[in-house]
Amino acid sequence: MTLALLALTAVGVADALSTISPVAKPLTIGAQNLDWANIGFEFRETRSFVRFQYRDGSWDDGAEYPGGLEATVPVSIGATALHYGQSLFEGLKAFACADGSVRLFRPDANAARMANGADRTLMAAPPADLFIEACSRAVRANLDYVPPYGSGGALYVRPLLYGAGPRIGLQPSDAYDLLVLVTPVGDYYKGGLGKPVAAKVVEGFDRAAPLGVGSVKLAGNYAPDLKPNMEAKEAGYPIGLYLDAKERAYVEEFSTSNFVGIRKDSGAYVTPESAAILPSITNDSLMKLAEKQLGLTVERRPIAFQEIVDGEFAEAAACGTAVVLTPVGTFAKGGEEFVLDAHVEPGPTCLDLYTRLTDIQKGDAPDEFGWTHVVVPGP
Repeated sequence: MTLALLALTAVGVADALSTISPVAKPLTIGAQNLDWANIGFEFRETRSFVRFQYRDGSWDDGAEYPGGLEATVPVSIGATALHYGQSLFEGLKAFACADGSVRLFRPDANAARMANGADRTLMAAPPADLFIEACSRAVRANLDYVPPYGSGGALYVRPLLYGAGPRIGLQPSDAYDLLVLVTPVGDYYKGGLGKPVAAKVVEGFDRAAPLGVGSVKLAGNYAPDLKPNMEAKEAGYPIGLYLDAKERAYVEEFSTSNFVGIRKDSGAYVTPESAAILPSITNDSLMKLAEKQLGLTVERRPIAFQEIVDGEFAEAAACGTAVVLTPVGTFAKGGEEFVLDAHVEPGPTCLDLYTRLTDIQKGDAPDEFGWTHVVVPGP
């Protein structure tokens, strides 16, 4: 089997993957009976993944393939994903909700962000309806891995789009695969919103060039952060903060998350504006909640790091799919530490926003924004 796989290319040959046989009986939420309260945030094998293929100018109908140790795909030795980095991914979650349904949170926004990244890297973008169906199909096929309502967990959904066709010169592929894997995860911080952490400003490395690809979720964006991220952790800082690559004076974003600050004087919700920053769907959701439900002023603008030095923020946080919000209470730069008011416990605004967003995700609050997509209806 191994030799056969090595001999395959992803284009123009018979597919070596075998679709899985139908499940004998209907799946139910949480039937895997894992220790849901303690599963943490890490990769776990599930029953299956979904694969759609773009060949000869169109997408196929997709299929489901075995998960676990069988979860492999044949890849051409000349695939543009391997040689030229034509690879994008997304991250979203499916939640078991209070009414017994299972819902994806804002999959349309993830589909739009992937399409934007595909346009930037000359890949074939899956249409929004195909993207959402691919995610939904992967969730339905692994329904028993969805953490039950009230457990604090969710089914993490990872769509991956990559160039599958071989090229030896720098040019886009003519074939693409869309894979969707799922894995159950718990709260990133057990019990919900964690204690404020200390951040270290990354020096000696840039996250993204001003006119580069920092604004798309390109897989290659993340490897350069491995070294500075590990160095920050080894120095005792759980999270790194990048400043802009041009002047190194303005807040850009954390290693894998957007920056959010709550001003001390006005209570305004402030987040950086830059073409080098990935547009976070979580941040967009929090901004809408801050403005529409809390009545806060929302400012998207360049944020000088000096504002942190001068103590102009009462609260700060990193925001993203995995954590929703990670409160940050201390920033270290150049041998100095700058401490915010909310450095011992999460600040009241971050706590309020976290609760409002997670209540919508779990179905504990009305979805007035139409953010959730029902994958499996309630009984």
